[in-house]
Amino acid sequence: MDVELLEIRQHLGRHPPFEGLSDELLDEVAGSVEVAYFKAGSDILVLDQEVHELCYIRSGAVEVYRRGGELYNRLGEGDIFGHFSLLRNHRARFPARAMEDSLIYFIPEPAFQRLCEADDNFADFVELERPRLESTVKDHKKNNDMMITRVRKLLTRYPVMVEASTTVQEAARQITEFGASAVLVLDAPGDTPRYTFRDSQDRHWQVQGILTDSDFRKHVVAEGRSPETPVGEVIGPRLIAIQSDESVHEAMLCMLRNNIHHLPVMHRRHPVGIVHLSDIIRYETGSSLYLVSNIFHQSSVEGLARLAPDVRDAFVRMVEEGADSRMVGSALSTIGRSFTRRLLELAEEALGPPPVAYCFMALGSMARNEQSIVTDQDNALVLADDFDPERHDAYFLALAQRVSDGLDACGYPYCKGDIMATNARWRQPLSVWKQYFREWIDQPSPERLLHSSIFFDLDAVYGENPFVEQLQDLVASRAPKSPLFLAAMGRNALNRTPPLGFFRTFVMEKDGKHNNSINLKRRGTAPMTDLIRVHALACGSRAQNSFARLDDIDRTQLLAPGVGQKLRYALEFLSMSRIRHHVIDVEQERAPDNNLEPESVSDTERHNLKDAFQVLSNAQKFLKFRYPMPSPSRSR
Repeated sequence: MDVELLEIRQHLGRHPPFEGLSDELLDEVAGSVEVAYFKAGSDILVLDQEVHELCYIRSGAVEVYRRGGELYNRLGEGDIFGHFSLLRNHRARFPARAMEDSLIYFIPEPAFQRLCEADDNFADFVELERPRLESTVKDHKKNNDMMITRVRKLLTRYPVMVEASTTVQEAARQITEFGASAVLVLDAPGDTPRYTFRDSQDRHWQVQGILTDSDFRKHVVAEGRSPETPVGEVIGPRLIAIQSDESVHEAMLCMLRNNIHHLPVMHRRHPVGIVHLSDIIRYETGSSLYLVSNIFHQSSVEGLARLAPDVRDAFVRMVEEGADSRMVGSALSTIGRSFTRRLLELAEEALGPPPVAYCFMALGSMARNEQSIVTDQDNALVLADDFDPERHDAYFLALAQRVSDGLDACGYPYCKGDIMATNARWRQPLSVWKQYFREWIDQPSPERLLHSSIFFDLDAVYGENPFVEQLQDLVASRAPKSPLFLAAMGRNALNRTPPLGFFRTFVMEKDGKHNNSINLKRRGTAPMTDLIRVHALACGSRAQNSFARLDDIDRTQLLAPGVGQKLRYALEFLSMSRIRHHVIDVEQERAPDNNLEPESVSDTERHNLKDAFQVLSNAQKFLKFRYPMPSPSRSR
């Protein structure tokens, strides 16, 4: 694909309704585009003329008029017009005139029809007017999430490229001239065909590497190299790049995994841009990514505590932009982990290095990546087996106290059940933790079942991750072989039931404080999480997240066909109902809680709540039959 076509597809790919198209469809439409220039004041479409192209504004501004001559709309770069005519009688219903000097892309009708047939979102965008336009805006907000948005949307220019024989002085001059922060280095095709491409002069090149401002400092200036050094001698041995169709989220993970700040973006094998970490942070300013970055720049507990309002702002923004419960839970859990890690770093700076290796372990919703804005802290310390309480415990108690107090200051209250690393019982060597888990599984009792429900959602936050991975492996290998434990856990999961009475009416809370309401956590998401955990333990799943556990359960065919999908839909609806309720509380400056009044929501939501609770109720009834209590002879 030549440079002009790449420029066309890149521009289209940044604007709706083209931004959601696959690279293949973008290639097709870019290849069909015809370009025309209109001076300010000139007509683009006149009333009743035949229309056989979709009009896309590449630059400039266009005014669209009604039949009677009154102004209907003003459009700018990235907007489309003429689609209503294409979909009806091929006559211009709304005349269009260039308000400024304008460059217009004309997309032929066959290409337009192909997009309508191949992409539902494109068809919805162009086929429906006012009511659907409002829906499209909401969908667009949803698609702005970095988990969905494609990385090509962040590209604003083509990459600066130089040959490997170019001197570092010339490369530096080009970086300065083009206002870039890096150049891509090209050479003759070699042994990496996935980075080999053909330019507009029909020459073949291979992208060998990237040279950044930082590389100039480290590998040219600091090493005293000559300005005449070829750039090919300075670049690293391995190129890390990403395809333009990948998500912004994947680009961020790629940078973090490889500890890089510049990431070349390829359209198939052709370089189309370079994304810098700052591009992603700017895109996500005010969201979880920006907040996490800010957390690690704080040098005190007080500085971290001042970020607590930002957590709520990021939470509200995510929900209003259409993030689902898994995105919200993952983002808030990442934020919670980041607070914890930074507090541990600050604690180690104050207390000195730890006397023995350790891992700080998250439990409950943080471990499951399912945190909401209403949460407390559940954590523990796993210590190396050379831990000596007399010599070492004072350090780890002080460390745990600093973290626990810091989390409380940051909006994560102390656990009312004292499930925290400040409790000596939950600050133990790895061998003791393994013994705990074996006893809980092999000899279940009411107290041990309670601990199983808490501690079997566990994940490493900081330190020696293998310590926690060994505990996860122990649970995954031992629990499926203990029918007594699974039966007991199944019955324990029935302690909290959905609020359905006869004829599927709601059973309301009657505790005085929240009369005529439903606690969406206690009667909805928590019992759903409990029963999913039982099935996950039975199939040996190592997943912690409830949706990921359902994926593992589906693969084992432990449940009847379709049941896992019903549980997934019910969990998502209950979780989002709870999350949206929290958002309303935050926006109205109330302390968020889990108590929803059914009369405050629409008829549709009430019906959906009843359906979700019915799925939960049916699933709970199945637990007794799926995990029967073994007879004494079988359990010995």
